[in-house]
Amino acid sequence: MSETLQTAAPSEAGENPLLRPWQTPFETPPFAEIEPEHFLPAFEQAFADHAAEIAAITHDPSVPDFANTITALERSGKLLAKVSAVFYDLVSAHSNPAILEIDKEVSLRMARHWNPIMMNAVLFGRIALLHENRATLGLTGEQMRLLERTYTNFYRAGAGLDEVAKKRRAEINERLAQLGTSFSHHLLGDEQDWFMELGEDDRDGLPEAFVAAAKAAAEERGMTGKAIVTLSRSSVEPFLKSSSRRDLREKLYRAFTARGDNGNANDNNATIVEILALREEAAKIMGFPTYAAYRLEDSMAKTPEAVRGLLERVWKPARERALADRDALQALIAEEGGNFALAPWDWRYYAEKLRQRRADFDDAAIKPYLVLDHMIEAAFDCATRLFGVTFSERKDIPVWHPDVRVWEVKGPDGKHKALFYGDYFARPSKRSGAWMTSLRDQQKLDVDVAPLIINVCNFAKGADGQPSLLSPDDARTLFHEFGHGLHGMLSNVTYPSLSGTSVFTDFVELPSQLYEHWQEQPQVLRQFAKHYQTGEPLPDDLLQRFLAARKFNQGFATVEFVSSALIDLEFHTQPAAASRDVAAFEKAELEKIGMPAEIALRHRPTQFGHIFSGDHYASGYYSYMWSEVMDADAFGAFEEAGDIFDPAVAKRLHDDIYSSGGSRDPEDAYVAFRGREPEADALLRRRGLLEVTPAA
Repeated sequence: MSETLQTAAPSEAGENPLLRPWQTPFETPPFAEIEPEHFLPAFEQAFADHAAEIAAITHDPSVPDFANTITALERSGKLLAKVSAVFYDLVSAHSNPAILEIDKEVSLRMARHWNPIMMNAVLFGRIALLHENRATLGLTGEQMRLLERTYTNFYRAGAGLDEVAKKRRAEINERLAQLGTSFSHHLLGDEQDWFMELGEDDRDGLPEAFVAAAKAAAEERGMTGKAIVTLSRSSVEPFLKSSSRRDLREKLYRAFTARGDNGNANDNNATIVEILALREEAAKIMGFPTYAAYRLEDSMAKTPEAVRGLLERVWKPARERALADRDALQALIAEEGGNFALAPWDWRYYAEKLRQRRADFDDAAIKPYLVLDHMIEAAFDCATRLFGVTFSERKDIPVWHPDVRVWEVKGPDGKHKALFYGDYFARPSKRSGAWMTSLRDQQKLDVDVAPLIINVCNFAKGADGQPSLLSPDDARTLFHEFGHGLHGMLSNVTYPSLSGTSVFTDFVELPSQLYEHWQEQPQVLRQFAKHYQTGEPLPDDLLQRFLAARKFNQGFATVEFVSSALIDLEFHTQPAAASRDVAAFEKAELEKIGMPAEIALRHRPTQFGHIFSGDHYASGYYSYMWSEVMDADAFGAFEEAGDIFDPAVAKRLHDDIYSSGGSRDPEDAYVAFRGREPEADALLRRRGLLEVTPAA
C-alpha cells in the first residue's frame, strides 16, 4: 500500500472514531463507526504521539529514577495500544480485502516504529543504570519484576548492540514482520478458497447435527440450500471421524494438510525458508548459536536441551501406544473385509469405531448434550464457584459481527470487573483456530482500568434455528480459551506490561489448560450437559462411558502434537540452510523420530501459524506440553482437597496464578500455589501413557 493513501482518508480527530473519546458503555470501541480507511491516519497519530513520549523520557534532564523512566514508559503509547487492539481483532476475527491490505503496511510500519525505540542507546542507558542499582531503589516486588522485564526486553531487542548490528537487526525485524503477515494471509487465502460440497449421496455416516452445520456453513458463503465442508478444523475433524465415504475423507484430508503448500499464490514454502534464515541471523547477532537458544533463554525451559528432554520423554510411550492402536485399527479394517492399508484419512474414522467397541462410546452420542450455550454457562458457573465472579449478558455493547456476544463481569463485591466478548462461530472472514486476546488490558497505574477480554473460536453454527452442538474437543477448547480469558479478567496488577497473560509462553498455557479440567468433571456435566431437544440431563451411563473413554486414542493425539513441537525445535536449532527444502526437511525429521506414516503432524510447516505467522510460539510450541506438566499437577491440589471447588485452594489459585499476571517469576508463582514444584509424571498419567503401579 502506498504512502499516498494516508492523505485520502479522514484524519482529523472529529472525523475519525479511533481518535476521539468513545461515548459508549465502558468506553468500548464503536465498531459500527469504524471503517478501514480510519486505521492508517489513526496509526499515524498514534506513532507520532508515542515517539514524542519516548523522546521526552529519553531526553529528560533529571537523573533517571523509576518514576521518570520505567513508570513513564508504562504510561506511554496508550493511543497506539488502543488502535492496535481494534485493528488486530478485525484482522484475525473479521477481515476483508481492505483490512488485509492495510495490515501489510501496518506490520512494516509497526516494526519501523518499535525498532528505534527498543534499540535506543540513551534510553537503554537509563534503564540499565536503574537495573544495575535496583537493590538500592526501594522497589516493591511488582516494580522489581517490571524493571527486570523492561531491562531484559530492551537488551534482547538489541539495545546494547553496536550501530552496524542494530541497523541489520532492525532490517531483519522489518522483513520478518512482513513475512509473518504474508504467511497468515496466505493461510487464510487457502482456507477461504476451498470447500467441498456434499450432495445427498455424500453424507453417509454423517450425524444429523453435522449436516445441519454444513448447511449453515454453505449459507454463510451465500450457497443457500447446499451443504459444504470447509477447511476449518471444527469441520474437518468431525467429518474424518464420521464419514463412511473413504474417497471424500481422503479428498478433505489432502486439502487440509496441503494448506499453504499448493504451489499457488498462497504457497508458504519460500516464506518459511526466508523466515528461518533471518531468525538465525538475528540470533547470531545477539551472540546465540541458534534461534532456539536465543528464544528459550527467556523462558521457563531456558534451553533447547530441556525442551527436547521433555518432548522425548513423552514421545516414546506415546509412539508405542499409537503403534499398538495402529495395529488394532488395521485389524478392524481387515475384520470388515477391507483390503487396504490404514491411511491418515482413515485413522479418526476407525478409531471412533474402535472406541465404540472398547468403551461403548462415540462423540456423536454425547454431542447432542454439549450445547454451546450450556457449555458457556458451565464455564461461567465454574468461574463463579471458584472466584466469585458473575456474568450478565449485555446487548448495548458494540461488536464487530452480529454473532459476537458480550457479558459484563462483576467481582465478588458486585463491582464491575471486566467485559467478556465471545465470538464463537466459523466464517470466511475469520482465521482458523481459537484464541484469546484483549481490546484493553487491566492496570491501575493512574486509575483502575477494567479489561475488555475476547475469546474467538471456530465452532460450526447450527442450521435452521437449531443450537450449535459441540464435540468433546470443542467443549474443551471453549474452556481452554475461557481459562486464558480469566487470566485477563482476573488480573490485578498496577503496570500494563505485567497485565494478564503477559507471562512466559511456557507458563501462559497453565491457566487455560488447567481450566479444561473442570469441563470434564461429572458434577459439571451432570448440571450443564442437557439434550438440545428434550432438555434431559446427560444419562449417567453415557457420562461414565465418556469419562472412561477420555484416554482412548491419546497415543495418536500425543504423537501429532509432540511431532509438531519437535519439528518446531529442529527448524530453530539446525542451521537454516538445512531447511531450504521445507518438505524434504519435514520428511527427514519425521523419519528420524520414527513418525508413524498413518499420523500427520498436527500442523504441517506451511500451515504452522503458531511459529510462522509471528514469533510468539517460534521454538515455543512445546509450551502447551510444558504447561500441561503443571496443569495436570495443579488440578491435583483440588483432588487432594476432596472438592474441585475447594475455597482455600481456589483462593491460592486466584492470588498466585490468575490475578498476578507477570508480576512475579512463574516458578515462584507455581510453588506458592502448589507448595512444591510440579511432578512431571502427572502429564503421562493424565494422558494414560504411564501405567500407575498400585500401592503395596
